[in-house]
Amino acid sequence: MTIRTKQPEEARSMPLTKMTRNGQVTLPADARRKLRLAEGDYLEAEVVGASIVLTPKTLVDREQAWDDLMAIVERPKWRGPGPEPSEDETMEMIVDEIHAMRRENDEKSRSR
Repeated sequence: MTIRTKQPEEARSMPLTKMTRNGQVTLPADARRKLRLAEGDYLEAEVVGASIVLTPKTLVDREQAWDDLMAIVERPKWRGPGPEPSEDETMEMIVDEIHAMRRENDEKSRSR
């Protein structure tokens, strides 16, 4: 009696690869394409039972990543319409808004 296990199509269709004298293996082109791997990419090798699992990894310099993040956080964030106003223009808008609010409050108090 023969017992066969059902494997996913992807697992069955992968070609074999051979390890060279120096422990190097060539990943099948289809696997590289599916995972978008390119020359120079890093793979983490992990032994799981009787298998070797290769996982693509991206290496980032932590200090550079922190500096890049801080540059983004510290960047001014103008979200208004048009270009960001100068300090003088901003102050003028604030003064105009204060005057408008005072006029509105004066009109409300007169109508009572």
